[in-house]
Amino acid sequence: MEDCIFCRIARGELPCHKVYEDDKVIAFEDISPVSEGHTLVVPKQHAENLFEISAEDLTAVHLAGQKIVRAIRKALDPVGVAVLQLNGRGVNQIVMHYHVHLIPRAAGGPALPVSDWGAQEGDPEALAGTAGKIAAVM
Repeated sequence: MEDCIFCRIARGELPCHKVYEDDKVIAFEDISPVSEGHTLVVPKQHAENLFEISAEDLTAVHLAGQKIVRAIRKALDPVGVAVLQLNGRGVNQIVMHYHVHLIPRAAGGPALPVSDWGAQEGDPEALAGTAGKIAAVM
């Protein structure tokens, strides 16, 4: 896509703080990091979200993400790393190009907002009903 910022970064038209690149993926530091080491893993081929990305590019992004998260662990020694991927403006996807966030949490650092979403025990009947609806479409 011609005007997509991540496509432009992948093509080398815009600068980034690159940490990894191969023929399918580029990874770089987020310019608005949640924490030190917050890295984006982006397919070079444009796809807006999980609904559109090819299986090949999806695989490449996540295999690269695993390599990068291992490097983050060695370089920064976090107590954990959140892996986040958003699909659509309704969940605050800002750049409409599939990407995965790798967000490390430093020892003694604040909780990551993305990993503290207030999960509560679900109603078993409601869970069964929802599972049935999704499974029926599968």
